[in-house]
Amino acid sequence: MSHAPASDSLPGLAPVVARTVLVTGGARSGKSLYAEGLVSAAHRERIYVATCTPFDDEMRQRIDRHRDQRGEGWRTIEEPRDLAGVIAAESTAQSAILVDCLTLWLSNLIFAEADPEAETARLAEALRAAPGPVVLVTNEVGSGIVPDNALARRFRDEQGRLNRRIAEVADVAVLVAAGLPLVLKPSHLQPEIRL
Repeated sequence: MSHAPASDSLPGLAPVVARTVLVTGGARSGKSLYAEGLVSAAHRERIYVATCTPFDDEMRQRIDRHRDQRGEGWRTIEEPRDLAGVIAAESTAQSAILVDCLTLWLSNLIFAEADPEAETARLAEALRAAPGPVVLVTNEVGSGIVPDNALARRFRDEQGRLNRRIAEVADVAVLVAAGLPLVLKPSHLQPEIRL
């Protein structure tokens, strides 16, 4: 089942052909489902890059639910840290890659004491060089209260920088809220606002 928007969902506008798409939103907003629909609608080999490392039974159950939701026809690659390497090795003109998600990837980098800024730069370069489309899912985590500890504040700040950097590289950025996609980029899809 495809959950990507129909080409006539924005009357009067031609579909945007994108090579790199960033899909962001809050927890359980529908962002993964939306991203899966985009990749499925591309009619290419579907590659799912999972960044999650299952540490407990609850996380394994989440992974199983996501796998069931995707259904058949996906090749899964589990890679907690080297996203740039996977994209460089796996992207072809005949494939579409879904990375789910950048938030867990960032957590993995921080816990491995890697340099998030350097790894984000590597990822950005891999996205620019990818011959096929790549859809990346991430979370908006900075809209709530300021966290009460240094690690959580660092994570929130790093996540904001990561999202901003990948949005710069992406052809399209979409915010999903309550299951509804809002195109943030390219800006020509949004009305001009004047005061």
